[in-house]
Amino acid sequence: MLPDALVADLARRLYQARKSRTQLRHFSKEHPQMTIEDGYAIQREWVRLELADGRTIKGRKIGLTSRAMQQASQITEPDYAPLMDDMFFESGADIPVERFISPRVEVELAFVLGAPLRGPGVTLIDVLRASAYVTPALEIIDARIEQFDRDTRAPRKVFDTIADFAASAGVVLGGRPVPPDTLDLRWVGALLYKNAVIEETGLAAAVLNHPGAGIAWLANKIARYDEQLNAGDVVLAGSFTRPTNASRGDVLHADFGPLGNISFRFA
Repeated sequence: MLPDALVADLARRLYQARKSRTQLRHFSKEHPQMTIEDGYAIQREWVRLELADGRTIKGRKIGLTSRAMQQASQITEPDYAPLMDDMFFESGADIPVERFISPRVEVELAFVLGAPLRGPGVTLIDVLRASAYVTPALEIIDARIEQFDRDTRAPRKVFDTIADFAASAGVVLGGRPVPPDTLDLRWVGALLYKNAVIEETGLAAAVLNHPGAGIAWLANKIARYDEQLNAGDVVLAGSFTRPTNASRGDVLHADFGPLGNISFRFA
């Protein structure tokens, strides 16, 4: 494990990078002994800095839910990060692109909890019972730590991504919220358009065979830190499309079929 003082320093660098929108070099290159646990320790310390500013945690995100992404990152399970209250935007909004460094967009389902979930032992059935509703979501991901090293072009390691709030930067909720027991969530599909051109399509079953499975995994994972998912939390279950690059002026629109649409513009 990295020393506490170093963890605090790296967390503050990320905290400042988010504010200044300036990218950092890979922590894993600077500190080759870095581990996944170090990544989460940095993430937790960064959260403390945000909370000290008056921010609140509105939910969580789960990432790296597809087998292909796990293999690419050389891990065997997803990752996770908090969703701070200032990350949320309304569908149909103009979102200032200046809020981000290098934004990309992913298609997801969000579970909004009506009851808490505390591990260990949480199951998919528990998740469905605890969820007030499920709703379409677009996640804006970003890279406070460079995705590729500016000199070598080597990709960042999963430790870097975890420390960097698992790349989370924004959430847009919309469409039609539904109780989770009214349809088979595995078969929810979506089309992601950028400027009226279909960029990505996907099916929610790509997320661990059922998008609720990641919620159960997360509740059990964070129990070791004496944490739980709370009533009212918004939990992004994981993307079922590849990230789509976006820049100023781009209009992003996701069609979830019977669950409705989400759209926003980078202004």
